[in-house]
Amino acid sequence: MTAEPLDAYSQIVAGVAAELTPRVASLRVPHAGDRARGEGLGSAVIYTPDGFLLTNAHVVGRAEHGTALFSDGADAAFRVVGADPLSDLAVVRVDGSTPNQAVLGEADDLVVGQLVVAVGSPLGLTGSVTAGVVSALGRSLPTRAGSSTRLVEDVIQTDAALNPGNSGGALADSRARIVGINTAVAGVGLGLAVPINATTRKIIATLMRDGRVRRAYLGIVSVPFPLPEPLRQRFGRAAGLRVTEVVPGGPAERAGLRAGDLLVTAGGAAVARAQDLQKLMFSEAIGRPLAITVLRNGALVDVIAEPTRLVAA
Repeated sequence: MTAEPLDAYSQIVAGVAAELTPRVASLRVPHAGDRARGEGLGSAVIYTPDGFLLTNAHVVGRAEHGTALFSDGADAAFRVVGADPLSDLAVVRVDGSTPNQAVLGEADDLVVGQLVVAVGSPLGLTGSVTAGVVSALGRSLPTRAGSSTRLVEDVIQTDAALNPGNSGGALADSRARIVGINTAVAGVGLGLAVPINATTRKIIATLMRDGRVRRAYLGIVSVPFPLPEPLRQRFGRAAGLRVTEVVPGGPAERAGLRAGDLLVTAGGAAVARAQDLQKLMFSEAIGRPLAITVLRNGALVDVIAEPTRLVAA
């Protein structure tokens, strides 16, 4: 009996599954210093031809090594190259050969309603596939490292079913490009993924090179806010960042920034989303003057801030 051809939706999901299942590993991670708790479970995505895998920082925790299991039954030891709790991203490297790498995509190109496929190892079940849509974009995910907290911006919300063990696995578009790293289950039918975009690519590269991410600190809390019509026309965009809180004693306060200021540019670049500001806050900004233009009481005001190093301890 001849099998009926798959419908278009099933063809896409099956194609993504076939492409990515060999490229997503199940991770077994020993709990550092606590043998009684056994192993933690998670997932990871192969993204280089020489054995680097991308996962969540909360999957590896404080561990330095673990075991990766692949869909063909092979396993290999891995070591943790670097982890960044403030983005919930981590890089591990497998000893020996791995299947071919997955292709990283661009989360900034996603639209609400777009088909996405999640591949991971929920409950340690390697090669599990679920599908759904992008439910929302621009969500924020609070993270913490020591006493420092940060919002991971532009987090992807999806209704593709995620379960414990999916963390660190792939969220892919219909062409099997990795657009997110699944990170959290926020409720029934509500999963979150850290986006793959310019900011997270920089974090990943820094982890590969240095094993950690050093960040600059400005000391403000901000939200997107509409620009007045004259400024929309002048700058060719609809929004800036409104300062809702200035941390006492921080670089922003010392520079004269105030709650209620509307950030228009920083470092000569437009700022319309928190990500626009955060992508400036890496090690090269520490201790260097940062020119910021804000709208205050109907007038454009220029200030110079000097970000300091963000201390996570």
